[in-house]
Amino acid sequence: MSGSGARRPGRARPAACRFAHYFVLCGIDADSGLEPDELAVLYQWLEADRHGKSQDTANTTSGENFDQSPLRRTFKSKVLAHYPQNIEWNPFDQDAVNMLCMPKGLSFRTQADNKEPQFHSFIITREDGSRTYGFVLTFYEEVTSKQICTAMQTLYQMHNAEQYSSVYASSSCSMDSLASSIDEGDATSLLKLQRYNSYDINRDTLYVSKSICLITPLPFMQACKKFLLQLHKAVTSQQPPPLPLESYIHNILYEVPLPPPGRSLKFYGVYEPVICQRPGPNELPLSDYPLREAFELLGLENLVQVFTCVLLEMQILLYSQDYQRLMTVAEGITTLLFPFQWQHVYVPILPASLLHFLDAPVPYLMGLQSKEGTDRSKLELPQEANLCFVDIDNHFIELPEEFPQFPNKVDFIQELSEVLLQFGIPPEGSLHCSESATKLKNMVLKDLVNDEKNGNTPTNNISVYEFMKGNETIARLQALADRTGVTVGKIDLSASLNEKEKDFKLQCEEAELRDYQLNVQLREVFACRFIQMFADYEAFVIQTAQDMESWLTNREQMQNFDKASFLSDQPEPYLPFLSRFIETQMFATFIDNKIMSQWEEKDPLLRVFDSRIEKIRLYNVRAPTPTLRTSVYQKCSSLKEAAQSIEQRLMKMDHTAIHPHLLDMKIGQGKYEQGFFPKLQSDVLATGPANNNRWVSRSATAQRRKERLRQHSEHIGLDNDIREKYMQEARSLGKNMRQPKLSDLSPAVIAQTNWKFVEGLLKECRMKTKRMLVEKMGHEAVELGHGEANITGLEENTLIASLCDLLERIWSHGLQVKQGKSALWSHLIQFQDREEKQEHLTDSPVALGPERRKSDSGVMLPTLRVSLIQDMRHIQNMSEIKTDVGRARAWIRLSLEKKLLSQHLKQLLSNQLLTKKLYKRYAFLRCEEEREQFLYHLLSLNAVDYFCFTSVFTTIMIPYRSVIIPIKKLSNAIITSNPWICVSGELGDTGVMQIPKNLLEMTFECQNLGKLTTVQIGHDNSGLLAKWLVDCVMVRNEITGHTYRFPCGRWLGKGIDDGSLERILIGELMTSASDEDLGKQCRTPPQQKSPTTTRRLSITSLTGKTSKPNAGQIQEGIGEAVNNIVKHFHKPEKERGSLTVLLCGENGLVAALEQVFHHGFKSARIFHKNVFIWDFVEKAVAYFETTDQILDNEDDVLIQKSSCKTFCHYVNAINTAPRSIGKDGKFQILVCLGTRDHLLPQWIPLLAECPAITRMYEESALLRDHMTVNSLIRILQTIQDFTIVLEGSLIKGVDV
Repeated sequence: MSGSGARRPGRARPAACRFAHYFVLCGIDADSGLEPDELAVLYQWLEADRHGKSQDTANTTSGENFDQSPLRRTFKSKVLAHYPQNIEWNPFDQDAVNMLCMPKGLSFRTQADNKEPQFHSFIITREDGSRTYGFVLTFYEEVTSKQICTAMQTLYQMHNAEQYSSVYASSSCSMDSLASSIDEGDATSLLKLQRYNSYDINRDTLYVSKSICLITPLPFMQACKKFLLQLHKAVTSQQPPPLPLESYIHNILYEVPLPPPGRSLKFYGVYEPVICQRPGPNELPLSDYPLREAFELLGLENLVQVFTCVLLEMQILLYSQDYQRLMTVAEGITTLLFPFQWQHVYVPILPASLLHFLDAPVPYLMGLQSKEGTDRSKLELPQEANLCFVDIDNHFIELPEEFPQFPNKVDFIQELSEVLLQFGIPPEGSLHCSESATKLKNMVLKDLVNDEKNGNTPTNNISVYEFMKGNETIARLQALADRTGVTVGKIDLSASLNEKEKDFKLQCEEAELRDYQLNVQLREVFACRFIQMFADYEAFVIQTAQDMESWLTNREQMQNFDKASFLSDQPEPYLPFLSRFIETQMFATFIDNKIMSQWEEKDPLLRVFDSRIEKIRLYNVRAPTPTLRTSVYQKCSSLKEAAQSIEQRLMKMDHTAIHPHLLDMKIGQGKYEQGFFPKLQSDVLATGPANNNRWVSRSATAQRRKERLRQHSEHIGLDNDIREKYMQEARSLGKNMRQPKLSDLSPAVIAQTNWKFVEGLLKECRMKTKRMLVEKMGHEAVELGHGEANITGLEENTLIASLCDLLERIWSHGLQVKQGKSALWSHLIQFQDREEKQEHLTDSPVALGPERRKSDSGVMLPTLRVSLIQDMRHIQNMSEIKTDVGRARAWIRLSLEKKLLSQHLKQLLSNQLLTKKLYKRYAFLRCEEEREQFLYHLLSLNAVDYFCFTSVFTTIMIPYRSVIIPIKKLSNAIITSNPWICVSGELGDTGVMQIPKNLLEMTFECQNLGKLTTVQIGHDNSGLLAKWLVDCVMVRNEITGHTYRFPCGRWLGKGIDDGSLERILIGELMTSASDEDLGKQCRTPPQQKSPTTTRRLSITSLTGKTSKPNAGQIQEGIGEAVNNIVKHFHKPEKERGSLTVLLCGENGLVAALEQVFHHGFKSARIFHKNVFIWDFVEKAVAYFETTDQILDNEDDVLIQKSSCKTFCHYVNAINTAPRSIGKDGKFQILVCLGTRDHLLPQWIPLLAECPAITRMYEESALLRDHMTVNSLIRILQTIQDFTIVLEGSLIKGVDV
């Protein structure tokens, strides 16, 4: 069924192929008289509860709100009649139908008011997801009951008396803006009050609303509208209709079939035929709501934005005075989702009594009727953090924050504009040319009755003759005609429409055809986008289960789509949108349906989608250049074809239903009285005809086949029920929130519904935290300790954004009074106010952070206190964030990065008085057991490292604190030189900062550096005590608390160690004790560390105290270091860790090459002076610069000369750089530059051939072994293809 994703157990439907299931009449019950609408009373009770007032005060007036004039009040409507009484497969829900036919209840008018009929439609979504459509025409009838007119006059007298007293007392009270009509109590003069708010039984005629409605299985909106308008015209026309109304109603209920797929059908209204068509099995599913109107109402840009919100399953609230506009936009947008389907709460028309459903902490798509003159600012909505608000009447939308754009949005809008312009529709929308807008401009009743556009052409005599031919006897018709006052003798068979009318009719049919064609072409463009985006989705579907039962049983534990691989395959610009879309329920259901299709019949939408993809694949095989998987925009190629198939169906009718005919009615009933809908004879409408007409006999064999199927299915009914249960559970999350059941609205039911919300929220929290952990840890394990362990920044961001959304929904559930757009931030602010007042009164104890980090020297970083309020102040100081929603999200990200989210929220909720003040008893945050479980799930996120605050807020100013820790046992206690430091991170560096003399600790503020990577530290060597032995440098981000350690373990000073006055230190992120414990439990491999003190000392002093690695270990180390670099570049760009660590870290390339060069190096001390690798490099340069080598081959000579030249140039550039770098530091720079410029494989053989090698290296040295050198060159050549970008701090000041 169109728009229905859920499967229903396979039971046969004996008459499920009828066009309409029910005809319904709603209005005033003359016997019970004027009753206030109970639902309005319930609504007032809910509102009083929401605002924390006493429920008694809300109930005192029994729903009679004296502030509103009686003509504006809601009175109870009733279903006066419905035919047939009941249908087994679609039971009649009287309360729901009554509420949706007349969402505002009965309304009264006088002759002075506008009484034009209004058409609207509605939808009832059952719990299994299947849908039924209702089409309603509401018109006004004169009230003939004296009793009701007298009651209205009495109400007015009471109302006016109330107004007198309220004006004198200057008091005003009005309902919440969501439900209030025009506040008529603000008139200043009593005369004005009496003039406008009066009904005089002797002077005025009273009218009351009445609705006629068709309930159908498929949304044939245009056909139903035409049929109802013709029925209404028959009632208001001066001439009675050709046949009693029962004949037409009986005909549409029992004798008009649903058109088969791919066919068109003609049936007969009162005055003229009605045509409808149904798409074929390979076309897009039926959609009869005019997209033209949706685009005119919203404008193309706005509609695409709302469409994107729907795809990302946000909360969408449509807002309009006109019910039909709400339906047109809701149905229009959901129809464009093909092949996906909206899986959450869907109530396009939300009756006033159901406003508490806006509290639902789940995605929803709802429509709310706005009252005349109600301003958007007065509309208090429970939660707006993730809300897309669509004000249809004012052409205006409010979007949620952090909103990704639809892929190729500009090209997409351009293509849609071209389609719209072909049909003469401005892409920016035109609020004034849409049909319902014209209606709102007080089109008079007479115009509507004779409005040929809606199929209401004046009665023409030929149609009467047609009907006569279809009847049993002319005599019976003559008798009926005499009885109702029609003179058959005057029928003129030659009469026909004049030319002008003919043209008009043709234009109308043409306009209708154009609407159908526009609909299908726009939908094709949208469908084409998804076909392009998901053309190869099947390759990423994970099908592990052998049979359906095992799949359904384990559905929740199984991953059914390889999201990471799918995203890595997509064009970069698509990723922000796609990474969020593949997390939605609608995408999960789509993939579920795909997996289910291997065991049962394919979902119709999926079948069409797959066949379209297959078609594209075939085209791509033949095409000279395949077009799949590219971000180049491709236009839809099937527009013409789609429009033609509709035109062919409408031009040539495939089926014609039998004509309406006289029924076997009782004489004297069905009497025609102009302006009054007659009391219908229920006995002729209660049942259909016997199997004697051609339609029934034609489908009899199909019925028998269905009956056999039904009997067969009863055997497997139990399995079906179990499967259905699993399927519903599998779709979980948002889906476990049932559609609002309209017929039962007691407070107990509302409480029950809220309990379902609580369970749903907890389940969603469990799933989200589990997903975040599995993703993060899975990637960490794959890393095997090389580089940095994290999932793609993009995917991580998506998961965190959805966690922020979940927390907002939890904090919005069951709020007493809404304050601000973010419920979480509002709660935090109130908590902050109370805590700060407490702080002023008493010095409150503050939770301390991790233990102080001590070192040999006793210097340490002061403790960073853990404080929820302090973290809030950090966020409040960020001028970049302008909204409460943004502040709440930033606070969540910061708490998550600090591993304090669960602890902070626990502290926030520990103030029970505040929580009770803010939340109703049924709110999630007041369900203690669920709340504890929720905090426990959040606590599990502490097992992994997130940088979700640091990596997102890249431009903010952050305070840092640094401490330099010397090794005091060996170093001077005081130094006389002037030290300096420069801290670098992934996002930038601080520049050189002078450190105050003999102060080892300093704080500084600079723009966010991101994750810290290196520290340059040095001094100017002035004074007598200039030498300085530094153990390490510690730097802490004072907002996130991340502490980095930069090990050194070397001297800084002339004439000691390698004579370096500055060093580049590589950082490592420190983990707190609690993190280390968690790390052991998780068994995730450690991150790369920077060089350790022992490694540096052992390499450079070479005193032989530490065991040297052997040749095999050294070669293994080189292989490992190069392998890590290769793996780094094979990862997606956003997943790569720090290249600096891979080059200069503990197991990095520099360290590995140092081992190679140190192997077999002759005695470290020559005349009591240390010898370094750099000394060998300088000797080699001296040799190359003074000698011309002799080679046999001229080409070799040129290559070698060029290599020698570049080598000498690089070494000299490093030596002449304006930096006081030591010899080991210079070697590090040379290796980094050689790696960057892919020169190492050329330089190594030069050094191995250089004569200095024999003087400085023993014969067993690796560099003197030709095979080892060749092997080393081959290993280094594997990184030749990568573009290596070095961090600025590594090569600062070296100009090559």
